[in-house]
Amino acid sequence: MAECNELLNIKGEICPFTFVRSKLALEKMKKGEVLKVIVDYEPAIRNVPRSLEEQGHKVLSINKINDTDYEIIVEKDGKK
Repeated sequence: MAECNELLNIKGEICPFTFVRSKLALEKMKKGEVLKVIVDYEPAIRNVPRSLEEQGHKVLSINKINDTDYEIIVEKDGKK
């Protein structure tokens, strides 16, 4: 499992803000760095990874971490 460089906790946010906040966080990072995004909005579990991959980032994993929260692990500009 890749070491995460940044953590973005956006629990309480809904789409499209979950994607926008994730994208802005990745823009501040270097290529190859890993961002962990914590969400509690179920549609974000599908929408954020899809949108970030369309931007050229690599989604490493999506994990349920408790009853309400999920983590999305993304590598910046990590081409597949």
